[in-house]
Amino acid sequence: MNVTPVPKKIRNTPSSTSGFPMLEELCIATSSHSFMTDGDLNNVLHGSPHLRVLDLRGGSRITATGLYALPCERLECLYWGLYFNSNTMVASKKGIHMLAHKWSSTLRELDLANQPFSEEDMEIAMGHLAHGAGVDLFRSLNLSGTKITSSALSTCQKIFQSPTLKYLNLSSCRYLPRGLKRVYHGREDIQLLLDKLD
Repeated sequence: MNVTPVPKKIRNTPSSTSGFPMLEELCIATSSHSFMTDGDLNNVLHGSPHLRVLDLRGGSRITATGLYALPCERLECLYWGLYFNSNTMVASKKGIHMLAHKWSSTLRELDLANQPFSEEDMEIAMGHLAHGAGVDLFRSLNLSGTKITSSALSTCQKIFQSPTLKYLNLSSCRYLPRGLKRVYHGREDIQLLLDKLD
């Protein structure tokens, strides 16, 4: 489903509403181009400080700056992978390190598949996650199709050592050696990656 937000005028109501203060999960995923922008997302979530799960898969017009401005401080799951063929409409090409820093102690699942962040941005982001208070609780990390490098993988070995990490996707990462580019399922499989990084 692809949602196109359209402003609606309502008479006799205050211009500012409280939003959804009890909202904990929001899914606006799409498998094609999304028309949702930072402003649209802020209009929905400006009053949602308890948000734990945010699924924006396909949200190519959402930026890291827009996500950083959201009031939720304890986000656990961010699904922001891009699952279509073109990067021509991708709005966010920098800033993932800001989000990793903001949610480093609470994030448990992260999907950045095919996001075009730079190698440096990815390395800084992985460093924030690896040194965050919640590193031992990480469950799932999808970096498929990103510009993650071998040195960035070395930076985030603490994430890979997390006893709760059961899924790691490094497929189609063009800056990684061929033997590392694949999906890792379960602790034993992830341990094989750790052995290669040592």
